[in-house]
Amino acid sequence: MALSEAPGFWDDHAKAESVMASVRKLKSRIEPWKELIAEDDDLETMLELAGESGAAEDEAELRTMYEAAKAKFERLNILNLLSDEVDGSSAFISIHSGAGGTEAEDWAFMLSRMYSRWAERHGYKVEVVDQLEAEGGIKSVTMQIDGDYVYGYLKGEAGIHRLVRISPFDSNARRHTSFSSVYVFPVLDDTIEVDIRPEDLRVDTYRAGGKGGQHVNKTESAVRFTHIPTGIVVACQSERSQLMNRASAMSILRARLYEYYRQKKEEENQKFSGEKKDISWGNQIRSYVFQPYTMVKDHRTKCESGNIQAVMDGDIDQFMNAYLVAKWKGLPMEPSDGEHL
Repeated sequence: MALSEAPGFWDDHAKAESVMASVRKLKSRIEPWKELIAEDDDLETMLELAGESGAAEDEAELRTMYEAAKAKFERLNILNLLSDEVDGSSAFISIHSGAGGTEAEDWAFMLSRMYSRWAERHGYKVEVVDQLEAEGGIKSVTMQIDGDYVYGYLKGEAGIHRLVRISPFDSNARRHTSFSSVYVFPVLDDTIEVDIRPEDLRVDTYRAGGKGGQHVNKTESAVRFTHIPTGIVVACQSERSQLMNRASAMSILRARLYEYYRQKKEEENQKFSGEKKDISWGNQIRSYVFQPYTMVKDHRTKCESGNIQAVMDGDIDQFMNAYLVAKWKGLPMEPSDGEHL
């Protein structure tokens, strides 16, 4: 009997949906390996046939099958590295422009587009939860990206991202350096508890800005939560009703607090190893150079790409995979001042 057909299974619909989602996620990890084993058997058969015939077309087909199986094996190996408690979750990603005015605001917008394009490549759903627009682009944006293992893949993107280019906003065509910070938090389900006491929250409501018609500007639908003990502030104005914005803001706050306390615990452990983990201006995790040459380089893993246009269009899996492998191997991954690429 299938699990979904067990007596009383659907009595608690929310719990049943959660269980079925977990089952689907487990199947998504197991089934591809079964398929790969079957493909390996096909490869062995093809190898025997190619050896008997000696035909060039058989050898070419065998090579194509081998390369496809190898690529699939590498993808599944990376997926196996996503084994932390919340790696399988969806994620919030927040991007904030650094000092530099218009130039930095444009860079923050470019990063938001890069992550949106990455999500589209993988069939993930993207929703802008909160955004503070600026003349040159955006001052900050928080997006929710929904899909299996989104947080696991994105978690290594947290840190300072550095851009070097000839500024399109500079009439003298001088080279500028800009910074944006990226923060990543898991979307938590009900099985993960985060204690938020009402007395620890300050709640502010205000009129939302930006696009949305007259309703946006006439009602105080936007919500801002301030968690007093930690000083964490979250806001949401993407929904039309204050109730929905409260729910979204609370979801973001739970994610932020989960990550905050997790990092606090890691910092306590790292006191004994002396490992440096500070994220600060001047400690870039990655640099994107448009001029005088094109190069994207991750300073922690040394992974790099000369195809900067593809990277800005969301082709960033190589950097994520390199981070996950290095983390699994326990390799030191120090941020850099980014001056030497």
